[in-house]
Amino acid sequence: MNDRSGLEPTAVQGSVLIAGVGASNGLGAAIARRFAAGGYPVAIAGRNAEKLAATAAELAATGAKVTHVVGDASSAADVARFVEAAGKLAPLAMAVHNAGSNRPAPFLKVTEQRFEEHWREHALGGFQLAQAAIPALLARGGGTLVFTGASGSLRGKANYSPFASAKAALRALAQSVAREFGPQGIHVGHVVVDGGIEGDRLLSVRPQLKDDRGPDGLLNIAAIADAYWVLHHQHRSAWTLELDLRPWAESF
Repeated sequence: MNDRSGLEPTAVQGSVLIAGVGASNGLGAAIARRFAAGGYPVAIAGRNAEKLAATAAELAATGAKVTHVVGDASSAADVARFVEAAGKLAPLAMAVHNAGSNRPAPFLKVTEQRFEEHWREHALGGFQLAQAAIPALLARGGGTLVFTGASGSLRGKANYSPFASAKAALRALAQSVAREFGPQGIHVGHVVVDGGIEGDRLLSVRPQLKDDRGPDGLLNIAAIADAYWVLHHQHRSAWTLELDLRPWAESF
């Protein structure tokens, strides 16, 4: 008989924190919905108070146990509040870094401020969440820490130097933290979202893209969220460090 004692219990054993939640039609909210549907209390955090409150209200209307915290994921003080809020729901079982934007520009037009903003949102934000969440996960006896990556985590395209630099740094951070804390029971994952996400952020800027790409040509946010669910429930003898997701028609 196979020993599955290293599998995250199906019964809810803790809370899930998602840092980087905005509109309900976005990846952060989709991750929250997936775990709430599975019975986990969820804490959602983001910078836009109005969007965050609306998403929290939608989750609560489904019967989810949810709390929301406004703050900046690159701020140590704010992230400490995120983790504390999740801990008030239940001991922290999983933390997700999903924060950060992408503002492409020709390299010679990129200012130092813009470059640093990307680094703070992605690399520093991931660092802050890891430093705040890991002690809570260790106190629980283990858990999951997941970072949302992108195509830029693996390759720097023209006009994307700030974003690619920041995402590559986040990927390296995930690798380092995984090697240090995996043996202590923390499953660290890095999800490379390699393609356009069918959510408000992309479609508000390029509304025609969904038709241009055709059926399932963009990544479905609920389908991505399912991958996060799977990562959290993997048996520890076969943990995934890096998972890349792309539409079936995406070239790579």
